[in-house]
Amino acid sequence: MPESIKGMRILTVARLFFLLVVIPLLLISSLVAFSIIRFGGISKTGTMVALDQKAQQEISVRAADLAQNIADFLRERQRDILVATILPANPEAAQSFLATKTQELWVKKDGEIVKELYPLYTEMSFIDANGTELIKIVGGKVVPKEGLVNVSNPANTTYKTEDYFLKAKDLGKGEVYFSPVMGWYVDKASFENGKRFEGIIRMATPLFDKQGFTGVLTLALDMRHLARFTDNIVPTQTDYVLEADVATGDYAFLVDSRGNVISHPADYHIAGLDPNGVPVAPITSANAEEMRGKGFEVLNYTQLGDLDPAMGEVQKEAAAGKSGFKTYELGGNSYVAAYAPVPFYTQEFPKPAGFGWVGMTVDIKKFQEQAKIASDKIEKEGQVWLSTIVLILALAMIILFAIAAILARGINRSLETELPPDALKDLDKEDD
Repeated sequence: MPESIKGMRILTVARLFFLLVVIPLLLISSLVAFSIIRFGGISKTGTMVALDQKAQQEISVRAADLAQNIADFLRERQRDILVATILPANPEAAQSFLATKTQELWVKKDGEIVKELYPLYTEMSFIDANGTELIKIVGGKVVPKEGLVNVSNPANTTYKTEDYFLKAKDLGKGEVYFSPVMGWYVDKASFENGKRFEGIIRMATPLFDKQGFTGVLTLALDMRHLARFTDNIVPTQTDYVLEADVATGDYAFLVDSRGNVISHPADYHIAGLDPNGVPVAPITSANAEEMRGKGFEVLNYTQLGDLDPAMGEVQKEAAAGKSGFKTYELGGNSYVAAYAPVPFYTQEFPKPAGFGWVGMTVDIKKFQEQAKIASDKIEKEGQVWLSTIVLILALAMIILFAIAAILARGINRSLETELPPDALKDLDKEDD
C-alpha cells in the first residue's frame, strides 16, 4: 500500500475520532468549568448575604436570651427581700443573711481576668413606721446608732433624693418597690482616668404584724451584679471580657424603662447623679456641644433626637415590648443594633415595657469579615476544582490522542488483511 494512502487513512480515522470524542469532551469540560466559576461567584455572594442575615438573627436571639436572664435575676432578688422579711430584726441575723448572698464577678487580678465572689447587696436596713432606721448594715458592717437617720425625709438618704420609704409604706404585703439606678455620675475624664460607675438599685418592702404596718425593710443591690450581664460580653464572641471596647462598635448595654442607659462599656454614658443628688441631664440635640465640652454624655434614648434617630426608633419598639434588630448608619459607619425587652414587671415597671431593654451593637464590618472568610474558602475550593478539571482534561487529551493513533493503525491493518494485494494499485486512475 502506498504510504500516502496509508497516512490519509490514519488521518481520516483520527479526524473522525477527534470529532466524535474529543470535541464533545472539550465542550462538556468547558461547560463544567464555566459552571464552577459561575457557581463559585453566586455562592460567594449568597454566602455573604446569608451569613450577614444569620449573624444578625443570632445576635437578636442572644439579646433576647440575655434579657430573659436579667429578668430571672431580678425575680430572684425580689424573692430575697421577701424572704428577709421573716428574719429576726437584729444585726446578727442581717449580717448572716447578707453573707449568704454572693455571686461571682469578673475582675482583673495579678494581670489576669478571674472570677471572685462579691456580696449582692451593699446595704440592708430595718426602718420603723415613722421612717427612722433601727438597724443598718453597710458593706457588711453595722452602722452605729449615731449614724442612723430618718429616711422619710429624702434629703437624709444616701443619694439625697431617695423616696423609697414613702413608696414602700403604701404597698401591700408581699409587694416590693424597685428604685431607679442610683449612683454618682462618672464623667468622661474620670472614666478615662480609671474611675467606674458604682450604683445600686434600692428594693424596699413593707413590714406588718397583727396590728398592721410596722416599718420597711430595704436591700441595696450592687449594680455590678446586674451590669455583668452586658459588661462582660462581646456580641460577636463567645469568650467573656473584663470590659468591652466601645471604640469597636461591638458591645452590649442595658437601658431602663425610662430610656436611661444604666450599663455601658463607656460609663460616662450611664445616667447618674450630681453631688446634690440631682440627675445629670442627658445629651440632646440642643445641648450636645455644651455637654460634650464638659465631658457629660449621659444617654437617654428618648431624648437623643437627631443625634441618633435610629436608636430613638429602637427605644420606641422596645418600650412597646417588641424585639428585633435594626441596621443604621452613624458617624460614617454602618451598624446593626439588636434589642430585646427585659420581661420583669412590677408597679414601677408595668407591661409592655417592663424593666427596660437589652441592646447589642455590632459594626457591620464584623459581619462582613466573618462572611468574607467563608466566601473566600468557597472561592478557593472552586479554584482547586477548576485546576483539577484542567489537569484531568489535559491528561485525557493525551490519552485520547494516543488511543486515536492506536485505533487508526489497528483499522488500517484490518483493511490491509481484508483487501487483495493489488486492490489499491493505481487507485487514483480508477473511476469506481
